[in-house]
Amino acid sequence: MDAQHETAYQKQGAVFENKKRILTNKKNKKGTRFVRNVGLGIKTPKEAVEGTYVDKKCPFTGNVSIRGRILKGVVISTKMNRTLVIRRDYLHFVSKYRRFEKRHTTLAAHLSPAFRVKEGDVVTVGECRPLAKTVCFNVLAVEPCREGNGAAAKKTFRLF
Repeated sequence: MDAQHETAYQKQGAVFENKKRILTNKKNKKGTRFVRNVGLGIKTPKEAVEGTYVDKKCPFTGNVSIRGRILKGVVISTKMNRTLVIRRDYLHFVSKYRRFEKRHTTLAAHLSPAFRVKEGDVVTVGECRPLAKTVCFNVLAVEPCREGNGAAAKKTFRLF
């Protein structure tokens, strides 16, 4: 994927690109790339280390720190640009009837180009600073959908 697809020049803020002499070896002709370990036991994806994409909101290559809550949910929509919507199912106790009722909530999360996600996949998201009006989470890991039809699996009730 080519990094230069926007009208403005895309570059990583932590990498200086105008060196007078290049100190890279002959095997690595791409130059330097800023990659960070998020922590919390989460591995940095291979695409983030070896890729050429530029995303300032990526937790691995951008200027975003993960702090706060770590959540899991099922992907229900990938229609937005670099953003997806996940569904989180939970049980709510009604004390009058002493029963549980099924409830769900949706939240939007930023999707780094390091991941390939489709509907029905289970993703792990981490809380970060507000990235947009409704986006305060970032995708950290992806588990592929177990069922054959991911579109049908996105509405089923699953606890994590």
